[in-house]
Amino acid sequence: MTKKILRNAIKCKHCAEIIESKSTHDFRRCSCGKVFVDGGFAYLRRGFPEQPAENHFEELSKYEEDEG
Repeated sequence: MTKKILRNAIKCKHCAEIIESKSTHDFRRCSCGKVFVDGGFAYLRRGFPEQPAENHFEELSKYEEDEG
């Protein structure tokens, strides 16, 4: 079984903006420029200044189990 992406989104912990990628290669950066999200429903890609990621964004993505 694989996970099907239903929502690809994060919340920036620096500016509190929620950003969401809705299609493949739909690159979105928050207003302060510290984090980004990409991939839509095809893949999850995150960008942030340095580890650990938890210091920079809150994960808001949703999944469902895909039988196929």
